[in-house]
Amino acid sequence: MALPLSLLLLLASLAGLTPLAIDMYLPSLPTIARDLGVPIAQAQLTISVFLAGFALGQLFYGPLADAVGRKPVMLGGLALFTLASLGCAFANSIETLMAFRLLQAIGGAAGSVVLNALLRDLFERDMFARVMSMVILVMTLAPLLAPIVGGYLLLIGHWHSIFWLLAVIGALVSLTLAIKIPETLRPEHRQSFRLLPVLRNYGRVLGNRPALGYIGCGALTTASMFAFISGSPMVYIELFGVAAEHYGLLFGLNILLLMLLTFANSRLVKTLGSNRLLRIGLTVGSGGALLLLATAATGFGGLWGIVLPVMLVISQISLIGANAMAGLLGHFPEAAGTASALAGTTRFGLGALSAFAVNASHELSALPMALVMTLCTWLALLSYWLLVRPALTGRAQIQP
Repeated sequence: MALPLSLLLLLASLAGLTPLAIDMYLPSLPTIARDLGVPIAQAQLTISVFLAGFALGQLFYGPLADAVGRKPVMLGGLALFTLASLGCAFANSIETLMAFRLLQAIGGAAGSVVLNALLRDLFERDMFARVMSMVILVMTLAPLLAPIVGGYLLLIGHWHSIFWLLAVIGALVSLTLAIKIPETLRPEHRQSFRLLPVLRNYGRVLGNRPALGYIGCGALTTASMFAFISGSPMVYIELFGVAAEHYGLLFGLNILLLMLLTFANSRLVKTLGSNRLLRIGLTVGSGGALLLLATAATGFGGLWGIVLPVMLVISQISLIGANAMAGLLGHFPEAAGTASALAGTTRFGLGALSAFAVNASHELSALPMALVMTLCTWLALLSYWLLVRPALTGRAQIQP
């Protein structure tokens, strides 16, 4: 089954809300800190709060999407996202901003769960990986443009205007999806939303070693990205003196390479298979992280000694994310929402922890960010070799 272009664009818009909500306000973090009279580390905590809310929201939305269908969950979450964005726009204290960022994240979590489950309703494993790569390819325009737009909004207006724009985008996406997206979960495939069946489904996923490995690969790699997202405003703007409006350009270099590899993944998955591409991404990413750690520790290369290895690490998410999710959902086609929710909760929960770990150092240095990114990428590689690979070998399914 081919994915119509109109549906691809709509799903990419849904997927793009979260990176927009995270990345658009990154250049304004030093300004937010000064405006609200708090240290920049406290302003950066709004990232960790968002990631924690996003993680917790998915635990609820996954089973709900398996019980009542994809569309009502998606629209309810989008409504909360839009209203919470308005709340952020009116925030005049760091506590108020954190509270509405938490609600914004809980609303946005619905879209992530529904997207994975909806595509799993429509496509089998390798085709899922290919289609997901296409969605990600279009969606990556959001994190590419978001910091640039946020930086220039800061120049011509105020940081509150960033959240006004997010509210408008959320409302437009919600209205369009309500009209255009059909329900994909058939009534006979719906799961019970009672507590015991929900816990049983979560237990099935947690008891499956390859599934845990796939979750670890995706979650730990994503955690390395959030360590960069949390630490890069301080490293680029405060440490190296990059202007806020230029921060988005450096951030966008990662996204351009990620887009290129995402396109390659959508083509190569047909010939190489999702597991081989997953291995390649994990290996290259962990190597890039070691290089980043070396340049951060020695200062070699200055700003570009940080920018280039970071590009190598972040871009591999294009090979790891879609292929790890394809492997996970291939084990649980009848509970795709629950499996996707558990993966998302782990991904953003570890992301919140990695962001917090970077901020906790209070050191004006690239080393804390590099240390956390290296730890995450190597643990992701270990997750594959210790949990996924043995199961593939046992079933004689390793791709040549």
